Amino acid sequence: MRIADVRCHVLRAGLDRPFAWSQSWARARGALLVEVRTDDGLVGWGEAGAGWEQEAARAVVETMFRPLLLGRNPLDVEVAWQALHAAMLNGGLARGIAVQALSGVDIALWDLAGKALGQPVYRLLGGAYRDRVTAYATGLYYTETRDQTAALVDEARRYVAEGFRGVKMKVGGLTPEADLRNVAAVREAIGPSIFLSVDANQAYNAFTAVRVGRGLEEADVLWFEEPVPFDDLEGYLQVKSALRVAIAGGEALYTRFAFRDFVARRAFDIAQPDVTNVGGLTEARRIVGLASTFGVQCYPHVWGTPVALAAGLHLLAAIPSSPTCRSPQPFLQEPVLEFDRTPNPLREELAEHRFALADGAVAVPQGPGLGVEPDPEAIERYRVT
Repeated sequence: MRIADVRCHVLRAGLDRPFAWSQSWARARGALLVEVRTDDGLVGWGEAGAGWEQEAARAVVETMFRPLLLGRNPLDVEVAWQALHAAMLNGGLARGIAVQALSGVDIALWDLAGKALGQPVYRLLGGAYRDRVTAYATGLYYTETRDQTAALVDEARRYVAEGFRGVKMKVGGLTPEADLRNVAAVREAIGPSIFLSVDANQAYNAFTAVRVGRGLEEADVLWFEEPVPFDDLEGYLQVKSALRVAIAGGEALYTRFAFRDFVARRAFDIAQPDVTNVGGLTEARRIVGLASTFGVQCYPHVWGTPVALAAGLHLLAAIPSSPTCRSPQPFLQEPVLEFDRTPNPLREELAEHRFALADGAVAVPQGPGLGVEPDPEAIERYRVT
């Protein structure tokens, strides 16, 4: 069995209901799917990047990676990863879009390996500690509404009614005072037993993040995500040392090398690698091991189509509780799934497999490989190029 072809599919879906966070507005959702085919007819699927504009990643896959992959045995997943990463280093492309492109290829190879061996990916990663993963609702963004607070409260109550044990909301797009009023209103609406987390998406400098974080402590927020720019190690350490709320970050870090100092110096309480950003499942697994070594929790960032969601679930299935204990609890020792609830036609229509919340958790796919197959008609419907 050899790799016979590597293809890319750039997809885009407009949104009827735009939403925003601290950095920008989303008026469309996009994705880059990577398709790897073998000479005996197997097909593996991956997703490259949790971002918005993926043409550059497509160029990396098609012009740099494809020639290096043709003719390889697709089961040599880590060997292929090293070859592609070496090409990136030699080309001065060790971060950003190129790592997203590598992620898409790597996930597709894991999918292929699972299909070739008739096993779900989590088993190839070492086995499943769980077949269902407790989920929190990622939502509570800024929207075009006259009463932002009322809209957030209604949305938060809906998530609780659906069975979510945790929710995550955005800050950083308004004044600290206005954002903290909204956080307090959401906390009151969901009650004390629901975990509440807050994401600033790198909106603050360190002293402003500390000011906001002290308000978050009053609302019993579990974690404060990306309080400062993603690569500001000293800023993270300053914020973490000043607050009682847990500090999370890492969705915008690329490869284990970028995580190394953040984890070793305990700048995070919770590391959040995204398998579509960080170098795929191969590299995400290494980061999980690195985090465990230093006593840092690892709750992967998940954002994208059913391909990205499936990859994240397989990784989560294979992450042990940290630390090991008799009765590990989700959000404390047990990893949890970020379950995006924002508008995304690609998430809802791209695959026949529909991920759904049941009793507060989402089931890990059990079929060979990732356990999801993109619908060719949906790909054509949303294809850009």
